[in-house]
Amino acid sequence: MNTAARTDELPGGDDLAGRSALITGGASGIGAACARELAARGAEVTIADIDDVGAKRLARDLGGKAWAVDLLDVESLEHAELEVDILVNNAGVQSISPIDQFPPEQFRRLLTLMVEAPFLLIRAALPHMYRHNFGRIINISSVHGIRASAYKSAYVTAKHGLEGLSKVTALEGGPHGVTSNCVNPGYVRTPLVDKQIADQAKAHGIAEQEVLDKILLTESAIKRLVEPEEVASLVGWLASPSAGMVTGASYTMDGGWSAR
Repeated sequence: MNTAARTDELPGGDDLAGRSALITGGASGIGAACARELAARGAEVTIADIDDVGAKRLARDLGGKAWAVDLLDVESLEHAELEVDILVNNAGVQSISPIDQFPPEQFRRLLTLMVEAPFLLIRAALPHMYRHNFGRIINISSVHGIRASAYKSAYVTAKHGLEGLSKVTALEGGPHGVTSNCVNPGYVRTPLVDKQIADQAKAHGIAEQEVLDKILLTESAIKRLVEPEEVASLVGWLASPSAGMVTGASYTMDGGWSAR
């Protein structure tokens, strides 16, 4: 009996060698960490971002490709064809306002970016995945995909919608070797969260550290921000051969927030 371990069964290493991956919002934050993780596992990565300079810089560092794209331009995505094995829907923005003061155009903008654009990218990627009987769709959701917070109606609605899209994709993709899952982090140390902290501090007239301690992390059992690399490590595993039976799931990484 040959007892030698197969390379594609080992965590990390080159378990994604020969695979291609597309990461949206990949020039910074969680997206950049995911791109580095997948590249380290052997995948050829494409960094999709509206930040053309940042995308090209990271792609150059990782030996990958850059795709300068405005995901709000959904008409340009309707006829797209993506030749990728792994799709990470990560691009997102935040907007905070009471519902009765929330600008309707901003509400639509968030849903377009975080629900419609992922739908169109999944739609564009599935034919290739189906032909090769392999695919990994990983949607960066949020604890707000399963919980709600006041003043974040658009973001919470969008992330709940992404959860539903991910589950439907899992059901349709399963017979074709395609998995679809959500990753649900709490507050991650990214420019997006840094801006939220500053905005909350201004709105409440308190120090930024007090926002972190008394507002953002009040529901968390572990009182710190999630690091982008921690999210990326879970994305890397979900993309790997080891996660072939994991689909239609939502993986929380929220320091215990959703345990309440």
